[in-house]
Amino acid sequence: MSTWCWHANEAFLKRRVGGARAVLKFRDLSHLDFSGRDMSDCDLTGATLYGCNLRNTTLHNANLFATDLRSALIEKTDFHRADLRGAVLRGARMDDAILTDADLRCGIMLQPGLGGELVNLKHRSGPADLQIASAQRADMTRAKMSDSFIRQTDLTDAILRNVRFNRADLSHSNLTGATLEGADLTEANLTGAILQGAILSRSCLMHTNLRDADLVGVVLDSVDLSQADLTNATIARRVENLRSQIRDIITAHFEWIQSSGRGGKRVDLSKTDLSGEDFSGLNLSAADLSYTIMSKVRLIKSSLAMADLSFVDLRDADLSHCDLRGANLRRATLNGASLQGARLSPMVLSLSSNTQWPTNLEYTRLRKVNFAGCDLRQAKLSQCDLTGADLRDTDLRGAVLRNAIFTRADLRGARLDGANLDGAIDFTP
Repeated sequence: MSTWCWHANEAFLKRRVGGARAVLKFRDLSHLDFSGRDMSDCDLTGATLYGCNLRNTTLHNANLFATDLRSALIEKTDFHRADLRGAVLRGARMDDAILTDADLRCGIMLQPGLGGELVNLKHRSGPADLQIASAQRADMTRAKMSDSFIRQTDLTDAILRNVRFNRADLSHSNLTGATLEGADLTEANLTGAILQGAILSRSCLMHTNLRDADLVGVVLDSVDLSQADLTNATIARRVENLRSQIRDIITAHFEWIQSSGRGGKRVDLSKTDLSGEDFSGLNLSAADLSYTIMSKVRLIKSSLAMADLSFVDLRDADLSHCDLRGANLRRATLNGASLQGARLSPMVLSLSSNTQWPTNLEYTRLRKVNFAGCDLRQAKLSQCDLTGADLRDTDLRGAVLRNAIFTRADLRGARLDGANLDGAIDFTP
């Protein structure tokens, strides 16, 4: 491929004399390396980019109508406002890609027939196809994806705010931890989809097919499920008469702890709706509370050491002075929660060998959390979102904070000796 095309396109983008928009309609560009280039405004209508390397490429406002991008490497590629109608992305690697305001709706390409009539161009018409693709952490905010095929696609931690998924086929896709706030899923097919820990606040689920879907740990604020098909879907259940049962549950759990599991019964309230309950001062060490809804719960001075709190919804909960040593909070949502003075340091399992079990907060949502005065030594906080968090006087020595987000976080007085901050975003100590 001549370099003139790219030099001319770059000159065009900078409004220089001699610049010209790159037009590569219907060209076969399979397996070529375009990584790191600025291909904004480029016209790739109907082009074949099978197996291409487009990693870190910029394609702002590019025309990729009916383009073949099967098995392409599109990691960290920027498709902002790109026209991807009818594009085929089957098997593509799209992790960390940006598709904000992109158009991935159905596209129909026509050509003159033998009698002069317009007919569909074979293999160049139909809905955008993202089947079996990987789009982990991709940002598709406000993308148009109506009628798209997104079957068996990995959208783990993808940002899908206000995306139009009308009639889209997302069956058997993995949407673990995805943010779908305000998304329109009207008549979408989510059969067998995994939505563990996803946020669907204010999303539209009118006539949405959620048969056999996994909805445990999903945030569903301001969502009407009355018109959705939830046949055989897994969703958190409300425990009836919990208050009258709690004493017996805690007594059995205490016996289980004291006897090292030989007697009593471990607390297992996983996949239940416990929102608004008061568990202050209780010993729930090693309890299974995974996938529970615990928004606005009070756990003041409770013991949750070594407890399983993965995927739990603890928004606006009060865990002040709580013992969370060695707890598993992976992929939990604690936005707005108070953990002032809480203990999240490692649990010492053996004094003789100094074996320790660190607290796990990986991929956890911690926006505007009050961590003031917390002990977070050696805590695992990779990929967590600490936007607006209060980390004043927090002990983060030896903590693992790889790729953590610190936007507007208050770190005054925080101790960070030996902390791993590789890839941390907006970190200003």
